[in-house]
Amino acid sequence: MKIKKLILFITLLSAVSMRSQAESEMELSTDTGILKGSLLLPDHEEKTPVVLMVAGSGPMDRNGNNPMMTNNSLLLLAGGLAENGIASLRFDKRGVAGSRSAMTKEEDLRFETYIDDVVSWGKKLKEDPRFSDIIILGHSEGSLIGMVAAARIKADNFISVAGVGRPAADLLREQLSAQPPVVTAMTDPVLDTLEMGQTVSHVNPMLNSLFRPSVQPYLISWFKYDPAEEIARLNCPVLILQGTTDIQVKVEDAELLSAAIAHGEKVILEGMNHVLKNAPEDRGLNVQTYNDPSLPLAEGLIEAIASFINN
Repeated sequence: MKIKKLILFITLLSAVSMRSQAESEMELSTDTGILKGSLLLPDHEEKTPVVLMVAGSGPMDRNGNNPMMTNNSLLLLAGGLAENGIASLRFDKRGVAGSRSAMTKEEDLRFETYIDDVVSWGKKLKEDPRFSDIIILGHSEGSLIGMVAAARIKADNFISVAGVGRPAADLLREQLSAQPPVVTAMTDPVLDTLEMGQTVSHVNPMLNSLFRPSVQPYLISWFKYDPAEEIARLNCPVLILQGTTDIQVKVEDAELLSAAIAHGEKVILEGMNHVLKNAPEDRGLNVQTYNDPSLPLAEGLIEAIASFINN
């Protein structure tokens, strides 16, 4: 009971701190509906840099959560940045939470849809006189989305957090390689065909969660992008952050991104996992942190980001 009361106290204390930092709701009109987000300003009136946060894959909300997990990673990140004099905007992806009404039909969704959303948010921030520099920060799949958008709006800085350094099709092949050979014998030809920009008319029903016909156009659009090639297009300062206990993205991915860009800074955070918390390498214990919003962010994460932006 005492532990529960302590967690409640910490949560309430965090909420009071966030309110004192002037958080407000923001909206973005799109062709299919309204996207909603939260703008958090530091406690001063001077012009400030602002970080546009791009969440990872799946139905992620502005706080870094989805229906299967609540860790508040992006919410905590926003609070930490504000304490260092840096504003931030985080938003619900289309189809999720406050942006639920903006979702398109699955067969009409493309990877570029998410890129366009970030570009539009970025342009909105660029027009706001309260901000000095526009920094795009992408987490996980949001890293690739964010780097393409950063090039389009000519962002002042770009930050990749747990970003993959390989094309998505290669990543899926690696993940599927852990399955029995009979599974990879079915998935490899599908991946090959999608990579060539062609849909697959007949898919084994057991593969529908990955390759159902309605999601194939999205996969084709996603597979076209190589993160190493896209990050090389950026002309702004770049920070690449990766944790050593991330069970979804490897340190090697950060190495690939870093090797692709001469003006990039790479920081490897010992013990940080995919949801930006300190976690052991043990998979079971690591996954437990995905659903624990009471845990603070990994040591050194806020400091690395704030130092990069303020310098």
